[in-house]
Amino acid sequence: MTSTWHRETLSIDQHLALTTAAVNLAREFDGTFGTETIERFLHASYDEFAGRAVVLNYLPLLAERFARQRLRALARVQGLTSDARPAVLFLCTHNTGRSQMALGFLSHLAGDRVIGSSGGSIPGISANPAVVAAMAEVGIDISGEFPKPWTDEIVQAADTVISMGCGDACPIFPGRRYEEWAIEDPDVLALDDIRPIRDDIERRVRMLLTDILSAPPV
Repeated sequence: MTSTWHRETLSIDQHLALTTAAVNLAREFDGTFGTETIERFLHASYDEFAGRAVVLNYLPLLAERFARQRLRALARVQGLTSDARPAVLFLCTHNTGRSQMALGFLSHLAGDRVIGSSGGSIPGISANPAVVAAMAEVGIDISGEFPKPWTDEIVQAADTVISMGCGDACPIFPGRRYEEWAIEDPDVLALDDIRPIRDDIERRVRMLLTDILSAPPV
């Protein structure tokens, strides 16, 4: 596979990591998408995080993870996958608190029965440490999650879109179920104040899963 990276600011290690990411994605999506599409999504994903990243060494990994999510969504939108699991997308402003907690509960409670994702209208730099701590208290680790935007294919791939404060910025596509959850933004709150928000989100996610799954969450 020939690399097409042309970024003067990249280190040798970053070039190598991105080339490896492209090879990984090409292997995973072999027969679904060609090299041009894969590298275009990887380039775009890298650029998305490069402008606000604090630790540059993580950029290739973030780019690969986000490109993979976008390509899976595109395959679903274009009918190139047989995966019929319900897909839920949680949206908020910075994707550092509410939507990350909701996704954490969804993944924990539903396992691989549901496809979950999250995004923000103005993505932050990293997950809120107090939110990460609040989720750790209930045995859910979201420390590896990262703020990211939503894209058209990610929204279109969702069956259910849950908005938590992104207002008019939230995208609307026909044929999807939309819900607005009025939940306080934990951005500047202390851990004690985040716990009730966390518990409210868990309750709502449980209700959602009971509604969209034939069997209730564990």
